[in-house]
Amino acid sequence: MMNNRQLAETFTLIADLCEIKGEVIYVVLAYRKAAENLAGLGREAGEYWKEGKLRDIPGVGKAIAEKIDELLSSGKLEFLEKLKREVPPDLAAWMKVPSLGPKKIGLIHKTLNITTLAQLEAAAKAGKLRDLPGMGAKSETAILEGIASLARRSGRIPLGRAYPLAQEIIFSLKKVKGVVDARPAGSLRRMRSTVGDLDILVAAKDSAPVMEAFTKLPGVSRVLGKGDTKSSIEFSDGVRAQVWVHPPQKFGTALQYATGSKDHNVALRQLALDQGLSLSEHSLSKVRGKGEIFCSTEEEVYKTLGLAWIPPELREGRDEVQLAKANKLPRLIEVKDIKADLQVHSNWSDGKLTMLEMARAAAQRGIKVIAFTDHSASLGVTGGLKIEDHKKQAAEIKKIQKQLGDDILVLHASEVEIKADGTLDYPDKFLASLDLVLASLHTSLRQPRDKVTQRMLSAIRNPHVDIIGHPTGRLIPDREGADLDMDAILNASAETGVALEINAHPSRLDLDDMYARRAKEMDIPISINTDAHSAEDLDVLFYGVATARRAGLTKEDVINTWSTKKLLDWLKKRN
Repeated sequence: MMNNRQLAETFTLIADLCEIKGEVIYVVLAYRKAAENLAGLGREAGEYWKEGKLRDIPGVGKAIAEKIDELLSSGKLEFLEKLKREVPPDLAAWMKVPSLGPKKIGLIHKTLNITTLAQLEAAAKAGKLRDLPGMGAKSETAILEGIASLARRSGRIPLGRAYPLAQEIIFSLKKVKGVVDARPAGSLRRMRSTVGDLDILVAAKDSAPVMEAFTKLPGVSRVLGKGDTKSSIEFSDGVRAQVWVHPPQKFGTALQYATGSKDHNVALRQLALDQGLSLSEHSLSKVRGKGEIFCSTEEEVYKTLGLAWIPPELREGRDEVQLAKANKLPRLIEVKDIKADLQVHSNWSDGKLTMLEMARAAAQRGIKVIAFTDHSASLGVTGGLKIEDHKKQAAEIKKIQKQLGDDILVLHASEVEIKADGTLDYPDKFLASLDLVLASLHTSLRQPRDKVTQRMLSAIRNPHVDIIGHPTGRLIPDREGADLDMDAILNASAETGVALEINAHPSRLDLDDMYARRAKEMDIPISINTDAHSAEDLDVLFYGVATARRAGLTKEDVINTWSTKKLLDWLKKRN
């Protein structure tokens, strides 16, 4: 029987082929919504089917339910087979190529009679696309860049998907009788922006109840392996997870080993050898003679080696071991240190809530300053504001500030579009009237490196710009960021004092930790913001702080931790 992931993939394929065929958009959206709901379903659709309750699945009406019934009954769908005869299914792969929409796909296929991605790439390299209606050399180049981008993508899981799922697993396993502790490990514990499979470590004397609970978690579609110390599962959306069970007295060394990274572990093992010890996932043992040192916590592992405990986010084999030896590890920033959120959206543009509702939600989370950076006019898809709209918004801010009192300070700001020609969406005179200006790239990200870099440099050098939002414009895992010359960007930011944003939304996490680390070294101000469009989005701050911690940032490196007076003074000096 097909699982949820297979059903979701089927309806995604139907949506893609229908869109290429030219079906009306509401039909396409219905199939995409069905795919989305099936992928995120907590139970297998097959269970609803057995109960005769397919219509209870969100977004599944009569027509979709009938198709699911046919798929679960026979493993096939006649509607899809007929659609494949009309539209070659290989064309669906083209839909993942950035800048290539369904109309262009249909045009290229019909004109050149090609169906595979390899044929598309060959045709573009041969210059066969540029003379087609509505296309040109730039379109041809964009398609080649999109295919190259597609090839670079991996099957890794975005942190924003992996972390909550791991926490759900851990919550369930901690309820199992005899479990002393349970933690994530691997790249997930180090809070990388994407991770592979989910690794979970459990401390318990008896592994059997843990394995039983793990393999029977909600949403599990396949048990890939079940043993005494390790079990592996696959969820209905294709995500895989492993659990290892270790005796509580050995949990510290096991967790340290499983967290990694490889380079960090190599450095620790060498340090252990220098002290006549051998470090493994089970214990620290003497190289000569007998005797083992068991560590129930990681702190004991590092203490035995003469080191302070190193936060997982720093364990990438850079300089963290040397800093720990010298007792110079930075005191990393924490969520509780953040006092201002300087990129937030309201229903004045594409946010879901009013400014008053968002401000109150932020105040409840301990935020003292909130900047409403609703989009500027040229980003029409977001309902961007014209200058006249901003004047009305400013008046509303004065009203709600009176209602909010001293609970939170509201700033009138804007996320101003850096247009394709490098100019900003508003004239300097208006920008000077705003409390804060955050400039961002959203469009024309595939411009040549020199051109898109010059766009960004123009914004950085504008005297009214305070912060550069999500600098590369990337979307994880679907869109690569702009090909910026980051050396030039960092140098210009250092010269002008413009802050660079770590966008906390897990689909962005942009600036990434590598460049945030360099920004710290160059004394460039860093701003961590949620880019919230709803109250729930305010909680993604955690991911932005995790990225900052990977970069070794302290609270002193981030302008959002400043007192209200210091922040306002900084903004005033910039205008």
